[in-house]
Amino acid sequence: MSFVNTLSKSQISAALTERATNSKGRQLPPERLLALTDGRIDRKPLEAMAGQSILNPRQFDRRGVVAIAQLAALLESRNVEIDKPLDGKIAITAFFEPSTRTRLSFESAVQRLDGKVLSVPDGQVTGIAKGESLADIGEMFNTYGDVVIMRHPETDSMDEIRKNLQRPLINAGNGSGHHPTQALIDWYALLKWRPMLCREDCPEDQQVHLGIIGTPGSMRAVKSFLRLALLFTGAVKKITLISELADPVGLDLTEPIEESVIPINIVNDVREVLDTLDVIYVNSIAFLGDSYRNLDNRYKLDATSPMKRDAVIMHPLARNDELAEDLDETDHNLYFAQASGAVFVRQALLAAVLRRLDKISGT
Repeated sequence: MSFVNTLSKSQISAALTERATNSKGRQLPPERLLALTDGRIDRKPLEAMAGQSILNPRQFDRRGVVAIAQLAALLESRNVEIDKPLDGKIAITAFFEPSTRTRLSFESAVQRLDGKVLSVPDGQVTGIAKGESLADIGEMFNTYGDVVIMRHPETDSMDEIRKNLQRPLINAGNGSGHHPTQALIDWYALLKWRPMLCREDCPEDQQVHLGIIGTPGSMRAVKSFLRLALLFTGAVKKITLISELADPVGLDLTEPIEESVIPINIVNDVREVLDTLDVIYVNSIAFLGDSYRNLDNRYKLDATSPMKRDAVIMHPLARNDELAEDLDETDHNLYFAQASGAVFVRQALLAAVLRRLDKISGT
């Protein structure tokens, strides 16, 4: 069974030139990704997510990432709000750590599909401030909603709340652990930018040298992005980690990196490789010990940096000095389009987890 894209070729062509979802930088029309398979979406991996918690990028294979991306593209390309696919469902957004983009995009995703939201925007307004355990909070959530979306500064927080929580749990960031939905958003942007990356037989001239500026071992968004990158053999031809640390990987990634057939190397100066990179993924905020700190400004990029003419820059945001604003008006800027796809990826994930795929028209 598949979803069928009902857009005509002329509609797709018009959308390519007229769609503008972000104010600056490259535009990423979702129709390009849908056109790769004539609008057909692999439903089997989406159905396998029904009722499941989404905690770690290890849960995904390449097929699942592509299916989520193509469902997100379908949601972005047409008005599905009239279907009300999440009608009757309640999502609890429990954020015990500050967030702007992640919390609001999840809440927008739910409400645009006619679901309802119970929001905890600050952990200090909960019983946590009085010493209540996450396990007990999880017990209460069972009767309050249908899915829990949680961000927490403690890496073991997902395990703690799941001691009693029986509803699906979506990890929106846990300390230095993982940020799986951000990684799906990142790959949605990349697959819209270059749809041929979906294919295991990706032509050589479409394959990418991926550079990551940051420390995956202590940066959850970078760690999750890299974990998914390792799935795209035949599309990612090389990965270069650019870090101030001699060993920036961390235990979670050691084994998958050792098993990967994708060549991976480490340098500590971005200038050594910048002119060879097709995709530059940047993040400056590292979780070290029990606090956040920014990386050295040696890794700062601006409009004068010697990048390839068609290279693109990605960033999970929020940014600091590592990414100059003079890049915003250039075609290197993929990060605004990356952020603009967040709602659709999270809608796709929620529809799959909450068993509402059949509520989307065209199925």
